[in-house]
Amino acid sequence: MIGGPDPILARLKPGAAVVIIRLRSMGDTVLTTPALALLHEARPDLEIFVAVERPWDRLLESNPALAGVIPFERGGRWNALAAVRRLHAPLCVNLHGGSTSAWLTALAGARWRAGFGHFAFQAVYNVRIPRAQEILGRASDAPVHTAEHLASAVFYLGVGQREIPGARLFAGDPPARPPYAVLHAAASDITKQWPAARFAELARRLRREQGLEPLLLAGPGEDGLLAGMKEFTTFDNLSLGEMMALLKGAELFVGNDSGPAHVAAAFGVPCVAIFGSSDSRVWYPWKTRRQVVESAGGIQAVEVEAVRQAVLAVLPARSVLQA
Repeated sequence: MIGGPDPILARLKPGAAVVIIRLRSMGDTVLTTPALALLHEARPDLEIFVAVERPWDRLLESNPALAGVIPFERGGRWNALAAVRRLHAPLCVNLHGGSTSAWLTALAGARWRAGFGHFAFQAVYNVRIPRAQEILGRASDAPVHTAEHLASAVFYLGVGQREIPGARLFAGDPPARPPYAVLHAAASDITKQWPAARFAELARRLRREQGLEPLLLAGPGEDGLLAGMKEFTTFDNLSLGEMMALLKGAELFVGNDSGPAHVAAAFGVPCVAIFGSSDSRVWYPWKTRRQVVESAGGIQAVEVEAVRQAVLAVLPARSVLQA
């Protein structure tokens, strides 16, 4: 197969289009931005486009590494395919690996179709990217953060290996508020969701001991999580842009392992991430002051005091919580 010793990037003509397929979630999209930055810095002449599902295309707006974003909707997949094919891109890189992204890659019309060697539907790819551990020179069983995994793909394609940068997002001005902390109480699964009552207790401690106003965040349809938190300002219907601006201005983020944690980290906000069933070595907040809190007994066993101590560890030295 085509690959590392004869890198694809060296074969691309100046100004060529490159399509990156990155479907699905908020966190995945955020953690793709370091790889996009690396690719752009190595070949600023290339026209880089990302195909990403709505509404996560909003996360890539104003990104200087990109020539454009191709929104993908389940009911309009043929529109996305037509947009990809109009680019006549010689290189299509699938960073997702599922059946839909494989379909889009196969029909993109690209000369070179790259995907990781462990992806399903291997017949789609004529550039098969080794596992990240091999590319990064690590032990075969070593944990690899998602940002590193995605960046390893562009290293294999010809970007010179160097330190992987932080994620990068762009948002409007934060709301004009006194210093505040954002607490995100939602998660994609109950095994990743710290009890709402403990978020409320932590919020009271932050207000009383630290002087930070707690803002409680959940997503559309998740307002039930905030039902017992009427003493605080809560948000459950923010647009993605509004959520990004809110997180951008925070002094602190505390939340479950979920997309908003990665958004906060992209803005350099100190983060405390509470983990349950997912692997913290793969999903911790990337390139920001951070602490991970987890328990062998699962997320329901994580105590408020453990999270409080993690908050102490990430806040600037001037901020001291009182016992």
